[in-house]
Amino acid sequence: MQREEKQLDMLLEAVLNRLNDLKHSIGVMIHRLETEYETINWPTFLDNFALISSHLTGLMKILSTEIGTPLRNLTVLPLMLTPERDEALLQLTEGRVPIFSHDLAPDYLRTKPDPGAESRQAAHEAKANNLTVEASIKQVAQYNKVISHVWDIISKAKEDWENESSTRPGIQQTSSMADTQALVAAVGLGNGLTAPAGPGVMIPPAIRQGSPMSAVSPSGNAPMGKMPSGIKTNIKSANQVHPYR
Repeated sequence: MQREEKQLDMLLEAVLNRLNDLKHSIGVMIHRLETEYETINWPTFLDNFALISSHLTGLMKILSTEIGTPLRNLTVLPLMLTPERDEALLQLTEGRVPIFSHDLAPDYLRTKPDPGAESRQAAHEAKANNLTVEASIKQVAQYNKVISHVWDIISKAKEDWENESSTRPGIQQTSSMADTQALVAAVGLGNGLTAPAGPGVMIPPAIRQGSPMSAVSPSGNAPMGKMPSGIKTNIKSANQVHPYR
């Protein structure tokens, strides 16, 4: 009895080691697909896939060897089922299984596919076995033809996009520095502004001193000088804006 238990422990340890290697290889492949999808090439992808396939083959060899009691003759039973969250189980499964309840245990401990999936797989296998060699060769040739056609379309679209990107001019200018400077001068110094003079018009000192417009007389009767400009304003006196008080 002790000999069988020791062999079973050795078998489980070998299976766990192979599963950890398989999990690591799958994680590395997924990480590359998520981070290096723009630079990864087909040979590198095939190398990663071959590594995963080798781990699966090694795992199947370990399971097929007759070391002690075959695993297929053993029954796995849950020690405790609870609908509550199990922190120990969550840590043991690296955050994948938080609850081990009556509803989830059959799915977690299932050793065969779902009956519906198993029936569909059997139907596909029967269809593949009844296919003749000539029909299979014809389907493979047709499939390769479709793949080649799709590849040509993608390659042509890529070439057109690259050509368009290389011949595309730089970023078009949407602003004018001269207009910007003229606007800043008009707002800050009043350059180029024309407005009727009146008793209610208040002109800041910066405009009176820096603007080339003629000075406003104290009586307000002398009109302000006008300078030709494309910027015009309509400034009304306080009496015109508020005629009723």
